[in-house]
Amino acid sequence: MDTKRAARAPAGRRPRQEWAWPPASLLGGLGPDARERLWEPGVLARYPADRVLMREADETDFVLILLDGVVKATGRTEDGRDALLAVRMGGDLVGEFAAVDTRPRSATVTTCGPVMARRLTRADFLDRMRRDPRASDAVNRSIVAKLRTANAHRVNFTGCDVATRLARVLHHLAMTYGERTGAGAVIRWPITQPELATLCGAAEPSVHKALRRLRALGAVSTGYRSVRVDDLSLLHAAAHLDM
Repeated sequence: MDTKRAARAPAGRRPRQEWAWPPASLLGGLGPDARERLWEPGVLARYPADRVLMREADETDFVLILLDGVVKATGRTEDGRDALLAVRMGGDLVGEFAAVDTRPRSATVTTCGPVMARRLTRADFLDRMRRDPRASDAVNRSIVAKLRTANAHRVNFTGCDVATRLARVLHHLAMTYGERTGAGAVIRWPITQPELATLCGAAEPSVHKALRRLRALGAVSTGYRSVRVDDLSLLHAAAHLDM
């Protein structure tokens, strides 16, 4: 298969080989040959915005290697709300838990805009893990990184007020997934204030108040379903990350 042609982006975008995945992502940590060996058995798939790719409690076990775009993972709370658990972007792996343990999906995964991915069956994914130690090691490190982030999220929020928790969430998103622009960063995917509230573990009115404080500091600016970090150093200070 001509992988360059298969991985070609939709019209108007740069060719895939010119895009840079975050170094901390699965694909960002692999060389070109290792990446190709990992995704080669998969089928290239493009999804529109707001498409549910995986649904919580479903017994599907395929894996998606995200090439471009953003997805969000949500979980249903006891009172019927959708809680935002995580975001994943190009370079990340999605769905590997169900592929490894064959249990039902632990979250619903929905596209936040157009997404391009490689879709692998469970059999192909596990076969690559057995045959390619480098791929297996990269996947294991990716899973551990997700667990470490989840643990840090819990620890960092202990005893913090809402403004500090919000600053830490935005700083993490900007540093991990943002596109640096001068002193700040742009988070190029739509995020609502209710979703920010679930990430912060806070009530929406409290998040509104905290956002006003961060805007007054000059750390962030907000628009319709968007947040821009205007000054990462100010946001870093508001998050008390040096404590």
